[in-house]
Amino acid sequence: MLFRRVVFLTMSANPISIKPPNGYRPCVGIVLFNADGRVFMGCRSDLGEEEPYRWQLPQGGIDKGEDPEHAARRELLEETGIHSVELLSSTDEWLTYDFPKEVIGKRFNKYRGQAQLWYAYRFVGEESEIDLDQSNPPEFQQWDWMNIKIIPELIVPFKRHVYAAIVSSFGPLGSGNIR
Repeated sequence: MLFRRVVFLTMSANPISIKPPNGYRPCVGIVLFNADGRVFMGCRSDLGEEEPYRWQLPQGGIDKGEDPEHAARRELLEETGIHSVELLSSTDEWLTYDFPKEVIGKRFNKYRGQAQLWYAYRFVGEESEIDLDQSNPPEFQQWDWMNIKIIPELIVPFKRHVYAAIVSSFGPLGSGNIR
């Protein structure tokens, strides 16, 4: 398989000392739960309506020297305008995926794929806080709260195993009400 098992961090863990696998771009991913246990999914703005796999969770790169959890909060703010969150859990190992041949060279020439640390948050703000126009151009054109169990079928196939691992690890956080 292309990913490692997911385990939860303890409060004493220091993920910044973890190095991503060679050849992979270091990134973070965010699973944001609302009070009803549903997760935030964004519909990518760079893909047309004819594209079948336009939905994804917020994610993005870790800047050199940046703490991964800070990167997750920054990416969430940049892509969605959301800042009212509480950390629920995170992975302490990288989940990786390789770019398909048709993607290599279009955006990230020096990487074979991405390695991601994932963070689960609870959204504690009002939906009026959500603003997809935080970045230029916007990452997402629309958003919705979805059942975590269906998200692997909405993502591009080469990322599906990562989303399945996220559902397995963070899914219990969304079972029922998480207020």
